[in-house]
Amino acid sequence: MFTKVRSQKSEVRSGKLEVGSKRKVKSLSSLLFVLCSLFFSLSANAQCAMCRAALETEGNAVKSQAVNDGIVYLMVIPYLLVAGIGYYIYRMRKKKKQE
Repeated sequence: MFTKVRSQKSEVRSGKLEVGSKRKVKSLSSLLFVLCSLFFSLSANAQCAMCRAALETEGNAVKSQAVNDGIVYLMVIPYLLVAGIGYYIYRMRKKKKQE
């Protein structure tokens, strides 16, 4: 009876070691990816054709500032929506835990 329990414990331990080593490999590969992304970045000049044409034709600084403000405005809205949904889910889970 005791040998059966000991063998099961060793199997569980060996299973945990395998899972732990898989996690280590996964975390090391993630770390390598992040480091490569930081040190070996490519520069990209991405802009829509219409915005580029509008900004190249005139040297108007006000117009270029307006385009930049519009880009920031369009970028902020999705982040606010995702943050609002995340907060709603957080509140909902907190209520369920309290009940």
